[in-house]
Amino acid sequence: MEFFKQIPTVRSYVQTDLQAALDGDPAAYSKAEIIFSYPGLFAITVYRLAHVLYTLGVPMIPRIMTEHAHSITGIDINPGATIGKYFFIDHGTGIVIGETTTIGDHVKIYQGVTLGALTTRGGQSLKGKKRHPTIEDHVTIYAGASILGGGTVIGRDSVIGSNVFITHSIPACTTVSVKSQEL
Repeated sequence: MEFFKQIPTVRSYVQTDLQAALDGDPAAYSKAEIIFSYPGLFAITVYRLAHVLYTLGVPMIPRIMTEHAHSITGIDINPGATIGKYFFIDHGTGIVIGETTTIGDHVKIYQGVTLGALTTRGGQSLKGKKRHPTIEDHVTIYAGASILGGGTVIGRDSVIGSNVFITHSIPACTTVSVKSQEL
């Protein structure tokens, strides 16, 4: 019953995700197109339902749900992650969002982004510890970026460029990019 009580909240979050996709993608022509054809929205919707079950302590089913979405979309969102409103995944293939990741509101992520742990060598001894980054509000993370570590915070209103590798916090209102290659 607790799961069913939370469906209206899940629906309201998914509606903000749908709006974020429409607002954030000039190639989108309608909400119906996004609902029926965008893998990012599918993966986020499955994650949001699985996250409710995860927070209720339901074993295994939340992970099965998100791994099924992963197998269909190539987007791997652990059901333990915490994700705010207006979340948009553009393209999506190869995205990994770890269990202890926290993502604020109005965040946009492109394909190939990893929000992961610095190391998993500690195995089960790391269970319950913050291993994945925090992404604050109004952040854009471009394709191929890797942001690692539980102490890593990406400050609000920041832009993370393609193919960067970040293992330390970035202050608010910062743009991070790889130095242009010299010809």
